Amino acid sequence: MLELAASNWVLRTLILVALFGAVALASYLAVTYSARRIRTTRELISIGTRQNAPAGGSLTHDEKSNVWMNLTKKLEDSGLNLSDVKNIDLHKQLRAAGYQSPSAPRIYTFVRLLLIFVLPGLFLLSALTSSSPPGLMKLYVISAILALLGLYIPNLFVRAKADRRRTAIINAFPDSLDLMLVCVEAGLGLEAAMDRVGREMATSHPLIAELLLQTTLMMRAGASREDALRKLGENAGVDQIRSFTTLLIQSDKLGTSMSTTLRVYSGEMREQRRMRAEERAHRLPVLISIPLVCFMLPTMIGVLALPAITLAMRDMFPVMGGN
Repeated sequence: MLELAASNWVLRTLILVALFGAVALASYLAVTYSARRIRTTRELISIGTRQNAPAGGSLTHDEKSNVWMNLTKKLEDSGLNLSDVKNIDLHKQLRAAGYQSPSAPRIYTFVRLLLIFVLPGLFLLSALTSSSPPGLMKLYVISAILALLGLYIPNLFVRAKADRRRTAIINAFPDSLDLMLVCVEAGLGLEAAMDRVGREMATSHPLIAELLLQTTLMMRAGASREDALRKLGENAGVDQIRSFTTLLIQSDKLGTSMSTTLRVYSGEMREQRRMRAEERAHRLPVLISIPLVCFMLPTMIGVLALPAITLAMRDMFPVMGGN
């Protein structure tokens, strides 16, 4: 058999192809099995992390934020006061952006102070190391502008993040109300329904899930239902959720049906979301008219008027000039 395989090149090629296929199949099965095991392990770790992680996604539970907190604490221990005069308003603004940590205002102030010196410093370093450095007045003006930008950029960032967070909460809240209504009609209490909905929406709407789980943990920690619901409205920073929590508090005090309250308010929230979508749709023609007038209309006028202008320059202007 070995002599036949050594003498016949066709048989030798088939044997080599069979060996290659067997090795490739074994490698593929081993890689697939190991990849499946790794994926399953990662999924189990992520599920355990989500179940054991605290409900708040604030700066306290973030490793990078802990570095900023330690840095600001060292600066304050050295004598630099990072507390703002309008600390209450600043804390509300940061809480609307999703930063729930008590040290968030100090970190915000420290970042602003850091950018005031970092941006002009980088510009001065690049200008002085260049082959042709600019004049003193130009350096002063550009450094002043960069310092003002460093003072104002964190404010713009926080406002933009607060707007995005508020929009995401408003758009996702009717879905959470529908799920909460299903849980309440199935026999669950308000606390159990909020906990169930918060866990179900952890992937699709993490902001709503965070707010509901925080409220559930407050109730389990001993806070009254009224205080926990009012805290929910404050943490959300959205007028619709504040109205919803007030409605739940009144329904709880008066003894009315929670399912009826949830059904009515869910319908109102969905109607408001539909009206917002219609409002944006009606604004589109007005917004589209601006680029039409600025860009397309001059081009169309030029294309339509160019033959007449060419004809007038070629035939009429020489006649009018007497030639």
